[in-house]
Amino acid sequence: MIFAKRVFTLAGVYGILVLLPMLFLEGTVARLAPPAFSHPEFYYGFVGVALAWQLVFLLVGRDPARLRPVMLPAVLEKVIWGAGVCVLYAQGRTGSFFLGGALIDLLLATLFVVAWRRTRPADSPN
Repeated sequence: MIFAKRVFTLAGVYGILVLLPMLFLEGTVARLAPPAFSHPEFYYGFVGVALAWQLVFLLVGRDPARLRPVMLPAVLEKVIWGAGVCVLYAQGRTGSFFLGGALIDLLLATLFVVAWRRTRPADSPN
């Protein structure tokens, strides 16, 4: 239980620290990873949804046993973006600017699976 609490809390705090500034850095991100965004609603939509997930991670970190079922969609949230960026990088469609974050997400997905396996459901005896 302690492992799950730490992993999900760390993931939530890390995610907020990384994502919150992105709300104010659209121009900087566009310069570092050109071209500029033709649809900024996708950029802000991604950041907003990702920030909402960080709050979910913090909630799971507070009560992993009760929220154990949420751990599996949390894995999916990490794998979708992490694997997607890795595929795009392999195809030469994105640069290394995003690759580090994608690899961190895949590591967190792995840790989420370990946390899920080590956490007993809330209604489980013992």
